[in-house]
Amino acid sequence: MKMFDHHIHMTSRTTDDYQAMADAGIVAIIEPAFWLGQPRTHVGAFEDYFLSLVGWERFRAKQFGIHHFCTIGLNPKEANNPDVADGVMELLPIYLEKESCVGVGEIGFDDQTAEETRHFEAQMQLALDFELPVLIHTPHRDKKVGTERTIDLVKASGIDPGRVLIDHNNEETLGATLDSGCWAGHSIYPHTKMDEGRMAALVQQYGTERITINSAADWGVSDPLKVPKTVAAMREAGISEADIETVVWRNPISFFGQSGRLDLGDDGDRPRVDQSELWEGNSVLRGQEAVVEPAE
Repeated sequence: MKMFDHHIHMTSRTTDDYQAMADAGIVAIIEPAFWLGQPRTHVGAFEDYFLSLVGWERFRAKQFGIHHFCTIGLNPKEANNPDVADGVMELLPIYLEKESCVGVGEIGFDDQTAEETRHFEAQMQLALDFELPVLIHTPHRDKKVGTERTIDLVKASGIDPGRVLIDHNNEETLGATLDSGCWAGHSIYPHTKMDEGRMAALVQQYGTERITINSAADWGVSDPLKVPKTVAAMREAGISEADIETVVWRNPISFFGQSGRLDLGDDGDRPRVDQSELWEGNSVLRGQEAVVEPAE
């Protein structure tokens, strides 16, 4: 079964992760702009990071047969940094025009501050201006309140809720997210957020409409294979193959396809691997033999 992990921070992962994901059936990924674990002190650091998301990281994924797209935004944690936040906002229009950028994100709340709200509202307007869908992060603390505030801001923005994916849902927030008309993402983690069995139970309870899953794997304790592991749990729970495929393949394509930039080829097959290719003179190989698949 083809799988689409629509929220994974591959800048933090290794080439072994890419290979394992490809072997497990992951064909496409989206890498949202994210906090790197410590504060960035210069706006230029964000520009280099955005360039890597539309350049080197996309190349690196293709070297293992995975389509790579991204979303671009000022994440909520760094929205509170007055030394960089407004400068990053000035950068965003440049990168929201890139062909591999399929949305604005991840934006939203962390500590639910006034500055987070201000930049949230401004980025919702950018989504309207650029006619892009939005990926929204919900906070780790006070998640229910943060989700309710998120829904209120979505309504106030005037954007079609069908163009908004509210992520990191759990049993406490899923009903409200779906009732709002937004899409509902779920990040499957080793010890927190959501696990495979709980996710299978939610699909059994709510069905598959506007529901997606992802690994959100980053530099912390996380697992880039949580999507295929959740597929296994859903099968074990007796969920049909058609419903599983809807959650892990068709739904993320339907949502991010609204960008008009989600190019997966004619049939959604993985891209051809040619590890003899270089990116600005660089290779993912270190003296190893390149894998070059024959051209069709």
